[in-house]
Amino acid sequence: MYPIKGFIETSFLDWPGKVAAVVFLPGCNFRCPYCHNHELVLRPQTLLNIPLDNILERLKGFKGWIDGVVISGGEPTLQGKLPELIGIFKQEGFLVKLDTNGSRPDLLEQLISKRLLDYIAMDVKAPLDDLHYRRVTGKAVDVRQIRKSCDLLMSSPIEYEFRTTICPALLNLHDCEDLFAQLSGAKKLTLQNFNPHSTLDPKLQDIAPLSAQEMQALLESAKKWVKSCRVAG
Repeated sequence: MYPIKGFIETSFLDWPGKVAAVVFLPGCNFRCPYCHNHELVLRPQTLLNIPLDNILERLKGFKGWIDGVVISGGEPTLQGKLPELIGIFKQEGFLVKLDTNGSRPDLLEQLISKRLLDYIAMDVKAPLDDLHYRRVTGKAVDVRQIRKSCDLLMSSPIEYEFRTTICPALLNLHDCEDLFAQLSGAKKLTLQNFNPHSTLDPKLQDIAPLSAQEMQALLESAKKWVKSCRVAG
């Protein structure tokens, strides 16, 4: 059984330039305070499993309309059957995009080498040092693994983007500029403004997101280092 806990039939937002279905897998090794999918992270056992056969049956009716399937979470790379699940979608003729936090570079390398993925969106949470990462993810993180994933994507032929959520309570201007410099030479970076609605840490619900002008200023800063940058939404 594949532990699929959520399914969106069509999305115009989850894969830049493509129409895609989205499946959500449970569990995560991070505890980011601003996470909105925290039921998948903290209480996946309370969510019903969606049978893969049901999803494949629904997708048959969308062939020729949707381009591919996005596998998101949670953190999908924690699931042992992830390569098998991706393979099934590929056999059905769909492109596959993976959303990941980059904590398992060896698995990413395996998926890339087997040509199972067509696009990877990797969340880079903070400047690449243990202290910043622990603050933003709520967990002790081996940042060497995050760096390895970044290097892997930047040196591979696969299409990819890095994504960073800008939460004013967790990242300041200098943090952002340090991170942009560390991603120098990357192909794509998407900046996502913090959303205070229904966060894993309720205290963040009182934090105001950045203004459009402040996000634009960060975007201009990022463009000094990354080839293609955008603000999501």
